[in-house]
Amino acid sequence: MVVKQIYTGCLSQGAYFIESNGEAAVIDPLREVSHYLDLANKSNSKIKYIFETHFHADFVSGHLTLSKKTDARIVYGPNAKPNFPSLIAKDNQVFKIGKVTLTAIHTPGHTLESTSYLLKDEYGKDNCIFTGDTLFLGDVGIPDVAQRYMGVSKEELAGILYDSVNKKIKPLSDDILVYPGHGAGSACGKNMMKETVDTLSNQKKINYALNGSYNKIDFIKELTDNLPDPPTYFPSNVKLNQDGYLDFNEVLKNSLKPLNVEDFKSHLNNNTLILDVRNQDEFKLGFIPGSIFIGLNGGFAPWAGSVIKDINTEILLVCEKNKEAETIMRLSRVGFDNVIGYLKGGFKSWTESNQEIDTINSISPKNLKDIIDSDISLLDVRKNTERENGFLKDSINIPLNVIDKNLKELNKKKTHYIHCAGGYRSMIACSILKRYGYDFLYDVSGGFSKIRNSGINIL
Repeated sequence: MVVKQIYTGCLSQGAYFIESNGEAAVIDPLREVSHYLDLANKSNSKIKYIFETHFHADFVSGHLTLSKKTDARIVYGPNAKPNFPSLIAKDNQVFKIGKVTLTAIHTPGHTLESTSYLLKDEYGKDNCIFTGDTLFLGDVGIPDVAQRYMGVSKEELAGILYDSVNKKIKPLSDDILVYPGHGAGSACGKNMMKETVDTLSNQKKINYALNGSYNKIDFIKELTDNLPDPPTYFPSNVKLNQDGYLDFNEVLKNSLKPLNVEDFKSHLNNNTLILDVRNQDEFKLGFIPGSIFIGLNGGFAPWAGSVIKDINTEILLVCEKNKEAETIMRLSRVGFDNVIGYLKGGFKSWTESNQEIDTINSISPKNLKDIIDSDISLLDVRKNTERENGFLKDSINIPLNVIDKNLKELNKKKTHYIHCAGGYRSMIACSILKRYGYDFLYDVSGGFSKIRNSGINIL
């Protein structure tokens, strides 16, 4: 028996490949499926089942493409209503893969169809459980926004989740491993651990959902208080996962189109967005006016989903050489399939043809310290919870994911000094503000981590 976790850091997402005696199963695959096919080929196994823990909101799954390529059956738990052929498992239904079995355990709460899968070895001993977004390490999945749109309140979902975790998962053997659907950084939970696998016994000690520190009423309050607004692309991804989508190879074929400068310019209109995915240090030195920066070297896909509000937006790419296909792939993971081409030769070709460029000013924390007591605007684009560990006096807090909704708080005539934790999000914020006509901006290099060590007074 082989259990392999395929963890994608950009999405903080775990997919799983299970193999036994020539048969295999995949749990929650990503949209591009070649990796799972390679694993099956290397292990001389046939993928028999594709198990989905629920209809994902934060990424487009690869279930349909993988099923088409392998003839494997797609399995969902009770209450799921996909608009394509699939097997809807009953609670406690057992599936045989080689000499091992997976048991579907209906664990609603994050969504009403959420299902965990318990793996038993060839001797019938419980080995591990794949919990999807029901149980994370140190946390649980927040009530899913798509379900809340369907008329089920967050309090109802939280109560259902409490019962699922305590009646379905907690009674299982202490020594089994817990493989969650996500880790720290995912928007599907509040405070997940950075680890991606743990024993159930340890989770029973440290996870507030399992260790008895909350009764049901208190748990509901804890889970539903101060729920963050979900990224706007979440409902669209649920619909794609429920209804169907283009195979990634088709998306790549439609999108991987080199455009010279004149062709690139001919596509510019009010319906297109220039997305620059280079490193932030390169972007600030020069970019095409109106571009939005979201660098590949950070949490690219989730931030693309948060910043680009409509998945149908037509996108023009500015990339480093040989990063075009990767960018298209990572956008497609969150449902953005409308890349219409990329700038051939990258940003260099733009400057060599003497086109107009824009820049972002930057300031070091040391130089910021010299002017911190003057009448300046300090903009902190971190999450509210990050400020609990310190913030700058008189700073305005507008988290990056809602900055476009709060522009009225920022005076276009003032100079704004913008920071996040390390410099990635602040550069995204600068590009958004530039696009909206805010010209007097400084990015604070290194973010709050450098500010803290600069001698500036921290509250």
